[in-house]
Amino acid sequence: MSGRVPTVSDMAGTTTTQWEQQRSFDELGRPLRDVTFCVVDLETTGGTPLDGSMITEIGAVKVRGGEVLGEFQTLVNPHTAIPPFIAVLTGITNGMVADAPPITAALPAFLEFAAGSVLVAHNAKFDVGFLRHFAQQQDIPWPGFEVLDTVKVARRVVTRDEAPNHKLSSLARVFRSGTTPNHRALADARATVDVLHGMMERLGGLGVHTLEELQTYSSKVAAAQRRKRHLADRLPHAPGVYMFCDERSRVLYVGTSKDLRRRVRSYFTASETRSRIGEMVQIAASVTGITCATALEAEVRELRLIAEHKPSYNRRSRHPEKMTFLKLTREPWPRLSLVNRVLDDDADYVGPFSSRGAAESCLAALHEVFPIRQCSGRLGKRPSRSACVLAEMGRCLSPCDGSADSDTYAAVVRQLRDALLRDPDDVVEIVNEKMTTLAEQERFEEAGVQRDRLASFVRAAARSQRLTSLTRCPEVVAARREDDGRWTVHVVRYGRLAAAGVIPPGALATAYVDQLRASAETVLPAVGPVPAATAEESERILRWLEQPGVRLVEVDGEWTCPVAGAGREARRFA
Repeated sequence: MSGRVPTVSDMAGTTTTQWEQQRSFDELGRPLRDVTFCVVDLETTGGTPLDGSMITEIGAVKVRGGEVLGEFQTLVNPHTAIPPFIAVLTGITNGMVADAPPITAALPAFLEFAAGSVLVAHNAKFDVGFLRHFAQQQDIPWPGFEVLDTVKVARRVVTRDEAPNHKLSSLARVFRSGTTPNHRALADARATVDVLHGMMERLGGLGVHTLEELQTYSSKVAAAQRRKRHLADRLPHAPGVYMFCDERSRVLYVGTSKDLRRRVRSYFTASETRSRIGEMVQIAASVTGITCATALEAEVRELRLIAEHKPSYNRRSRHPEKMTFLKLTREPWPRLSLVNRVLDDDADYVGPFSSRGAAESCLAALHEVFPIRQCSGRLGKRPSRSACVLAEMGRCLSPCDGSADSDTYAAVVRQLRDALLRDPDDVVEIVNEKMTTLAEQERFEEAGVQRDRLASFVRAAARSQRLTSLTRCPEVVAARREDDGRWTVHVVRYGRLAAAGVIPPGALATAYVDQLRASAETVLPAVGPVPAATAEESERILRWLEQPGVRLVEVDGEWTCPVAGAGREARRFA
């Protein structure tokens, strides 16, 4: 651990042999063996510096030619309380950083250590974003670092067959890292070094010998794939959706692009490293392109086509019908239950959840806070059952045996409904207190369970609040001036994209919008709070609507979200 000043351990005399293959790289561009990399990792109090999050630890390893030149590590005093769930995740507590240097001392020391190197990070946008932010805050000119993101390289190198995802922990296992990532900065930086070296060793056999080749790496394709380039010849240089089909016209894969011909040609020339997609290209007999007016229309069409055809080579979005909701029933003694569809029964629903497990985790968080019944089945106004174990433990008001009066029970249900639909503070406060207590008792595994439950709750509540807000609007018309100067227009009805277009040069904007609305798809509202489209489609629309520069042309209904809603808490778990 670090005290008041950053520490640098000089290890220039230590030789690492795990990456000796670099020493035979060709002298083209900047040979990787001659490049000095500074692999950095940060621990912080939250998601982004823009929301007030601070750096709590910096760890870095400087390497060249497979040799470790030095290491840098320091805790950083954030001058703000470290959230309990962050303390549980990283093991860094308020007491540990109390005597650590502030970022005003730690950052200049790190920049001096990293000078003249190529910065490397796993998800570099996060780490470098924090460093640049605080450099700007301190009026320190940002050095002209080149940046290499190991996540981006891994996506081209490591297939899904090798690892379920491209998280650092998964890649560390693939490349047999000597350090296990543990959410501490120096340990994670060391693991990233092993991952970087492992990928370089693998790519060295494919002719990737220089920094330039590594940054622009794309796999070489087989001659059989290259011969199929003609399948892209009839596609336009326009944005839209493309579908690869086999000899029986069955859809194999659906994708989107700003330039259909260029993107499809890339499958036959270079840039495709996914083994499954390479297999798909060998099977493909034709490619169909659908031109779209806007990028958002292309995204939505892609989702709809994947849901319709369920292509075997698309991994995501194939089964939007498989959903799980959390339901607060409407009955004399309401309860929470998990359901697969929303009914027009005046009940309150939250979701859909990304998985059944996430829904169960959210349910557990709510049961921790609100002592409503957990038994299934309906209870009459005057039930006469026996009390369950939860009642004996004080975790249920026990309406089944008459222990709870209806007014007290109804008050708890009102608090629960408010937490689900408007203000999650009660749940957040109580679960945070439990996490803090467990962490202080060093019961970190149990604290982690509480953290995961809280994350599931706030994510689900935030998602439901955002979707419900848009879903209740019969129509929203919005426009945005794009980088090329054109105005894109979208008509959204009950959360579903009903029309998309681009205002032609010289056209009267109001007349064009009126015409687009008149020709838009007729959309009927769905049952309950769910959108008239898939949740994923409505979320794509919301992301577009929330972009800078979007102007609302017409809003039929009220498009609002609660000020104290779950969205502000969900950002902590992004």
